[in-house]
Amino acid sequence: MNMTDQRLTIFDTAIGPCAIVWGERGLMGVQIPEFSEAATRARMLKRFPDAQEVAPPHDIQIVIDGMRALLNGERCDLKDVPIDDEGVPEFNRRVYAIVRKVPPGQTITYGEIAERLGDRTLSRAVGQAMGENRCPIVMPCHRVLAASGKTGGFSAPGGVATKLKLLTIEGAQPSGPTLFDDLPLQARRSV
Repeated sequence: MNMTDQRLTIFDTAIGPCAIVWGERGLMGVQIPEFSEAATRARMLKRFPDAQEVAPPHDIQIVIDGMRALLNGERCDLKDVPIDDEGVPEFNRRVYAIVRKVPPGQTITYGEIAERLGDRTLSRAVGQAMGENRCPIVMPCHRVLAASGKTGGFSAPGGVATKLKLLTIEGAQPSGPTLFDDLPLQARRSV
């Protein structure tokens, strides 16, 4: 894809102005609100300097509507929104495939993801993959918590406060149960 094939749209949400960049293969980036629309735009253009701001076509408007609904507290699942993963390391792709299955209002821990990848010692690498997520909200890294339901980090604007805000909107409590807590240990390993 040519760099000029990148398209950008800024849109209002319940938490402030968000931005998305997309291309032929899907979303390339999502920007959680900065302190103003201009700052959100500037941050996104720093990441995608060749993106051209345009009105969203119908398929992208559906994504925007889904993000707005989710940020308004509706149980909108964005797991089927195509994300362009060109250039994303294979390990990160495997992590993201797991995280995208976590529905709104539920959480999973870095350790649980590492277990599903076959090696509990990969927890830190899972955290690093979360920090490299280019499409927060759509690829819901905010639903990934540290051990014992602690929040862990969050690299988007606002850091952990933004993560907590997103979890609260979705009705998930960081100190509460994780996605697999209600399953027996044996079942957790097979999920």
